[in-house]
Amino acid sequence: MTMHTWLTMNLPHSRSDMASAFDRLHIDVQRWVHAQGWSQLREVQEQSIRCILGDQHDVLISAATAAGKTEAAFLPMLSATATRDAPGVSLMYVAPLKALINDQYQRLIDLAETLEVPLVRWHGDAPEGPKTRLRKKPGGIVLITPESIEAMLIRRPAEAEAMFGTLDAIIVDELHAFLQGPRGLHLSSLLHRIEMLNDQRPRRIGLSATLGDLSFAAHWLSSTAAHPPHIVAVEGQGAPLKLQVRCYVDLSRAEIAKAQKADGDDDPVQGQICDHAFAMLRGHNNLFFANSRATVETLADGLRHRSERAKVPNEFYPHHGSLARELKEELELRLKEDKLPTTAIATTTLELGIDIGSVHSVAQYGAPQSISSLKQRLGRSGRREGASAIFRNYVRERYIAADADPLDTLRLPTIQACAAIRLLLARFVEPPSPDAALYSVTVHQILSLLAERGSLSAKVLYGSICCPGPFKGITPAIFATLLKGLAHLKEPLLEQAPDGTIMLGPMGERLVDSRDFYANFQSNEEWRVVHHGRALGTIPLINAFGIGSIIGFAGRRWRVSAVDDRAKLVEVVAHQAGRVPKFDRQSNEIIHDRLAAEMRAVFTDEHHPNYLDDVAAVCLREGRKAFQRLNLASTRFLPSGNNVHIVTWRGSAINAVLAILLHSTGIECETFTVGVTAIGVTPEDASDVLASIGECPAMDELGRFVKNLAVEKYDKFIPDDLLRAGWVQRNAHLQKEISALLAELCE
Repeated sequence: MTMHTWLTMNLPHSRSDMASAFDRLHIDVQRWVHAQGWSQLREVQEQSIRCILGDQHDVLISAATAAGKTEAAFLPMLSATATRDAPGVSLMYVAPLKALINDQYQRLIDLAETLEVPLVRWHGDAPEGPKTRLRKKPGGIVLITPESIEAMLIRRPAEAEAMFGTLDAIIVDELHAFLQGPRGLHLSSLLHRIEMLNDQRPRRIGLSATLGDLSFAAHWLSSTAAHPPHIVAVEGQGAPLKLQVRCYVDLSRAEIAKAQKADGDDDPVQGQICDHAFAMLRGHNNLFFANSRATVETLADGLRHRSERAKVPNEFYPHHGSLARELKEELELRLKEDKLPTTAIATTTLELGIDIGSVHSVAQYGAPQSISSLKQRLGRSGRREGASAIFRNYVRERYIAADADPLDTLRLPTIQACAAIRLLLARFVEPPSPDAALYSVTVHQILSLLAERGSLSAKVLYGSICCPGPFKGITPAIFATLLKGLAHLKEPLLEQAPDGTIMLGPMGERLVDSRDFYANFQSNEEWRVVHHGRALGTIPLINAFGIGSIIGFAGRRWRVSAVDDRAKLVEVVAHQAGRVPKFDRQSNEIIHDRLAAEMRAVFTDEHHPNYLDDVAAVCLREGRKAFQRLNLASTRFLPSGNNVHIVTWRGSAINAVLAILLHSTGIECETFTVGVTAIGVTPEDASDVLASIGECPAMDELGRFVKNLAVEKYDKFIPDDLLRAGWVQRNAHLQKEISALLAELCE
């Protein structure tokens, strides 16, 4: 493919261009637009229509949530599809969530039927009838998830080619969700495999409301194209923002015991947060985000309990990945219908663009760690004309005892909340970082291609996977090492046929045949939780249950009435008390360097934001006083008992490498928000060690000290040396930054 210089720009346009965009749509599409009562097209739709109907280049559409991006892509593409005569599906729409596909289906079905264009949902929960008809007579539009594309290519390769071999275009929704992580790598590979089914490359259209680096997104979208994409980036004014950071300080042990006795909450401070949320959120539709499923369940239980105590209908319901699909869909529909006030307490599951209408406000438990996520969440509020976007951030601080750790006195959660809001107002969004799942997804795609085609040469395998784009880091030498490693396992994933081609080995066949093969994320064994025959969801198998066990789940409390170990089934009945099960670890989202630097700026600034409540304002002042008292403007070493905190004011990636560098000298350490804690050494010792290092050694030398390399789904099959080389490759760009940091620390 031709190499380009990737530029981020908006296309220039004149008033005559703006006036003609609507006229370029198919006449039946124009009639549909009139039937919606629209007085005019939105700016993003005007620009996108001109780009999409102007030529065959890819198009990247970036605009605020609810700006009309779906119609910006589909109005011109449906106009083209309406006059198409060729057999096969004309347009594929790819989304990260089944629920988003269902939403878009409802949004588009009327227009599709007007144009007599088939519109089919294709995922595990979609009805089979339309799928069967599409297999027999491919045509129209398919709305599909990456995992369902994978399943089609493996299980029905001939039908996949008949359906997807003459595509005009592929629309990728929520593009930002695919720019990082295993699902994004997976989709990138699948898009290339679909290209290989077509005589001409289908154009790609990407949609997103949360892109920090348009150039990176453009390259991801169009890395296999002959030309860079058109970029339609419409900022928009956005709704006025009303926000508040509310801080709650943990109690002393004596105060905790007294408070537990008085109000019955296991966690009195969390109870205070529930009290405020109950008072402020009742009567409206809201989203309340937390960073773990356990916290979601605890908050939902606390808010439901307050509804019962006040003898009012409950409006608070949990939403997370372990809940049954039906429960989540009922909650989403309740929000969308807007007949009853509803607050959904959710993990990231309601962060993407599922259509739940406009919510009155957004709340979050814990200081934001990702500005991208914060921006995405806030986009849910203030959609109605004249309405403000409302954000409440509930932050917890530790009780400061006489022997408190100096880090606690800095009030880092409050500082982090202030820094995140400053970056949000500055419109900063984190760019993607090098992906740790690259080798794991490569293994998955090797197995998938061999399952689809039977056997292939190493050269064909390499060309089918390692195309320009996210897989460019897989060199022929790395690929050959990977193939050899997979073939020489105790139970080989691959075998070589007499003609030299590569095919699946016994273990490879078992992996491909497993029901969780199509997804590239880990899935753990779980209990299924059922109440009177209705599925409530799943709970990790690490939880031990017996008859009579009491649990909190799905926003309610239950007593276990039966346990089927063989079927991994737990039956429950309603109960008054319960404890929240163990789910995932608390979120360890990456802190970007910019957020860490902004935290330092908050410390050194004298500005007192008016969005802080009284307690948060006190914590900000206390944190700044502690910053001065600890002399952090000039020192980076804070003694804490037998340990020392090395304050780097850097993000998670650099702190992780610094921790490995210290470990290579024999110092045990762990990272925190803006630094590294060295265990069992004095500040003087830590300073001397860092000074003796001088500059950061080569990453391949440092990589020898990295442990726990196997973190992604298929890493356990990859040779350790290759995983280590992958770590070196991902972190090589940090070597100069680590050397500069060492110089700062030793000043």
